[in-house]
Amino acid sequence: MTTAHPQKSEIESFNDSLARCGRGDQLFQRFYDLFLDSSAEVREKFRNADVRKVRRELKTAFYMLVEYMAMGWPECEAYLERIARVHGRQGRDIAPHLYDLWLECLLRAVKEHDALWSSEVEAAWRYMMGAGISFLKSRYDGPPLAPETARTGVNP
Repeated sequence: MTTAHPQKSEIESFNDSLARCGRGDQLFQRFYDLFLDSSAEVREKFRNADVRKVRRELKTAFYMLVEYMAMGWPECEAYLERIARVHGRQGRDIAPHLYDLWLECLLRAVKEHDALWSSEVEAAWRYMMGAGISFLKSRYDGPPLAPETARTGVNP
């Protein structure tokens, strides 16, 4: 599946906002903190997680969602398929509503870091994240994972 290429203005608005947020990890650190604070359910899902590893995975997933929307590369789709299997009902059981919470926490972090935040910028972020999040949510009830993948989150 390839995605339709977004309008240039949406990509530019998103990229400009991302640049204003800085290339460091402050945006992602704030997002992670907001996400953990957002609900007891989220905290429980990450209770025994290696914080550094989770932050790194969240950042990677973020960029894959961006590339999936912007470019529609098969590599991005394959990565998202793996994430969907690991996070689906038969894996870590990350329910679809948590992706909505994930997005809202990300948007809040961006709003805090982007001095030029506007409804246009918000719409660009929602657009760029939307297709990938829909993709992941739609695969929640996917096929069971192989035992090694379910345990480690890594495909054999």
